Amino acid sequence: MLVLCAWQLPLDLRKEVVEITMNEMRRAAAGLLYDANYDEKLLRLRRRAKEILFDFNHTHPRQAQDRIALLKSLLGKTGENLIIEGPFHCDYGFNIEVGENFYANANLVILDGAKVSIGSSVFIAPNVGIYTAGHPMDAERRNQGLEYALPVMIKDNVWIGAGVTILPGVTLGEGCVIGAGCVVTKDVPPMVLFAGNPGRVIRPITDEDKLKFA
Repeated sequence: MLVLCAWQLPLDLRKEVVEITMNEMRRAAAGLLYDANYDEKLLRLRRRAKEILFDFNHTHPRQAQDRIALLKSLLGKTGENLIIEGPFHCDYGFNIEVGENFYANANLVILDGAKVSIGSSVFIAPNVGIYTAGHPMDAERRNQGLEYALPVMIKDNVWIGAGVTILPGVTLGEGCVIGAGCVVTKDVPPMVLFAGNPGRVIRPITDEDKLKFA
């Protein structure tokens, strides 16, 4: 394919060929700058997500099965045991995959221009933002509406505290705990308490933690 062969070209010609042959969704998936408002397909997909989310966020608490059905029609992959308290907001939905025993409290926002992969037994507190999207630092390209998207991965048994911000391209290691208000700008090792702004490793999680609140 032309896109694959393009990487053998000089940099100036490579950029031109890539821009001609890649649509905006493929550019986003490749981690390149793209215009989310240029591609009509992207606009239709975002409208679809907003319509499903409107229905979800306005269902009565007694309509538990309806709520689950709406989430399953929106998200790319889910387990059987799935609870997301409303309101919940995302860009597309199909880029979000969650494992079994997933719980998210109110006001979860996921900007899923790139894939967000969430493992099993992940707990998310209120007011958490997971952002794959970013914009160029220079105002000229930013004002053109260009953005990029980098995937986020959250592994099994992670607990994310209230008000946490997770930035593009990071991985949260298995069993880690993200302290309330943390801004996660880099990968988090497994089995640690990670907190602060910017976030940093506070200490490992050990067997002694099992004795607390016993």
